Amino acid sequence: MPEPAEDEPSCSIERSLQVLGERWTLLIIREVYVGKHRFAEIQASLGIAPNLLSARLKTLVDAGVLRKRRYQVPGSRPRDSYHLSPAGEELRVVLAAFQQWGDRHRPRPSGPSALRRQRSTGRPVHVGFISDDDAHEVASSDIDLL
Repeated sequence: MPEPAEDEPSCSIERSLQVLGERWTLLIIREVYVGKHRFAEIQASLGIAPNLLSARLKTLVDAGVLRKRRYQVPGSRPRDSYHLSPAGEELRVVLAAFQQWGDRHRPRPSGPSALRRQRSTGRPVHVGFISDDDAHEVASSDIDLL
């Protein structure tokens, strides 16, 4: 991942939005999470214009969120597929928080489109703040972003 420039914003939220703040970006990451790694798969699923998808993928690769892997279908030219880096994997909690917020504050009459469940037990989970000291959940009203 490239070193931050001296003129970059001091606010980490603003720096994050420089990479993640475009409308399509988190949707592209969502598609990679669910196993769509090829350009054509992502483009068809989202209905995004190819030039926009190319630009967003370049930004995500340059920022170290996605990694490219070469593949070749017999009879075709080599192409790149896109896979999450460790930094991209960490965005799972961000996507889950967006989903949770949308389910609460922008609900669909038919209910949530997806559920957050623990893979090993199938039990429902939610996104929250967890204390580093004793691993208990802390209410969001008790959190300061300093």
